[in-house]
Amino acid sequence: MLHPLLKLVATRPDLLTDHAQAYAELVGDEFGRSMTHWRERALYTSLAGGLGLLGLTFAGVAVMLWAVTPPAQMVAPWALVATPALPLVAAIVCWLRSRSRPLDKPFEIVKQQMHADLSMLREVSRA
Repeated sequence: MLHPLLKLVATRPDLLTDHAQAYAELVGDEFGRSMTHWRERALYTSLAGGLGLLGLTFAGVAVMLWAVTPPAQMVAPWALVATPALPLVAAIVCWLRSRSRPLDKPFEIVKQQMHADLSMLREVSRA
């Protein structure tokens, strides 16, 4: 007697092609979801790095201005703190946003489907 899978391949190959197409769609969806997550994470991480460098540059300029300007002549000393603080706070927010939502488990749905298919094939081959 033929194995049920071989019998299915011989009699109904359209079912196997539909099944393979469903696997391809599932992998494509999972890949798209993973790529969207990694793109978003890369965007926020690069924004955090750029804003951090900008904030550090502004902080260095503020320290130099504070060092060469007498306190009596400073019109707005708060600006020496606020100018570097804004990009540094934005950098922290971007960094936290990039780390806030880790990717669950990539391709977990595909793995579950493969395990379900393999267990079904084992049951059919036992019968």
